[in-house]
Amino acid sequence: MTVSIQHARDILQQAELLYSAEQVQAALHDVARQINAKLADSHPLVLSVMGGAVVFSGQLLPLLDFPLDFDYVHVSRYGDARHGGAMQWKVEPHENVRGRVVLLLDDILDEGHTLFALHQRVLKLGAARCYSAVFADKQHGRIKPIHADFVGMELPNRFVFGYGMDIEGAWRNLPAIYAVKE
Repeated sequence: MTVSIQHARDILQQAELLYSAEQVQAALHDVARQINAKLADSHPLVLSVMGGAVVFSGQLLPLLDFPLDFDYVHVSRYGDARHGGAMQWKVEPHENVRGRVVLLLDDILDEGHTLFALHQRVLKLGAARCYSAVFADKQHGRIKPIHADFVGMELPNRFVFGYGMDIEGAWRNLPAIYAVKE
């Protein structure tokens, strides 16, 4: 379901800016430095988690200064909802992960179920090593089944959107990060 233009604008107008576009870009460059330091000699296969990681992946890849192969996976637990549901595989990892160092890219580590399932699937397909990078790690105080190896920034336990993260299917394209007002 697509949200109306007016409803999307109302959501943004009522939201609170958490991190400016400049702060987001600084975090992006920091996570790129972390990845460059760790994976420079590995020629990894980078798997972007569609659709949330498209902005993060698209801006991160030009900052990586080593050769890599790129592919994507598509799994969702949210759809257009505000709460996670059942895991839906739309495009699974391909067999080309066998024997490879794999870097998973995702927009946010919330409860961790999606990233954990992807990590397990890549290892089951024979990856030599699997790393994960998320732009944002939500701090909600609950135990997560996985922790990302590389994190751009930590976010409070609020419903956030922008920079690849959507709200009711809208606003992935924002350069900053917003939260629904409490």
